[in-house]
Amino acid sequence: MRALEILVRAIEAFNEKVGVGASFLTAALVVVVCADVFTRYALNFSVVAVQELEWHLFSAIFLLGAAWTLKEDKHVRVDVIYQGRSPRTKAWIDLIGAAVFLVPFCALVVWASWSFVEGSWSIGEGSENPGGLPARWLLKACIPAAFVMLGLQGVAMAARSVLLLRGRPLGKAGADEVSP
Repeated sequence: MRALEILVRAIEAFNEKVGVGASFLTAALVVVVCADVFTRYALNFSVVAVQELEWHLFSAIFLLGAAWTLKEDKHVRVDVIYQGRSPRTKAWIDLIGAAVFLVPFCALVVWASWSFVEGSWSIGEGSENPGGLPARWLLKACIPAAFVMLGLQGVAMAARSVLLLRGRPLGKAGADEVSP
């Protein structure tokens, strides 16, 4: 059980660092959007690279923050099934959901997106728009990276559930979970 606890802590620490890093991109996105709006409406000109940077940043925030969102339990779930259940029942729902749906889906997306990223990287894909951003393959690489992290967080969630079901709940970031 100790190895399972170490695994959960390591995965969650990694996803927390990436998620916090991605959250700083939000400030960058605000600055870029404000600059774009100012130049477009006050100065009557626009730069394609700036517009592309907006959606590149938004995509990176969404993709790289997904695993952290799951870790913090801030993701969307069907609360009709989950709400009001005992911690043990929630652990079973999380374990089955992660093992049957989340981790296999993440593996499928990583597998399916790999050739997409590899093809983009091999040609050094950039924007097709004049004045657009280079290295579009870098943004595309965020897709499998994000789903690897999300899948790992699913493994951590399943491991947490196993620990709780075995009577060894693992506390979260300074707060203990409810005992079974």
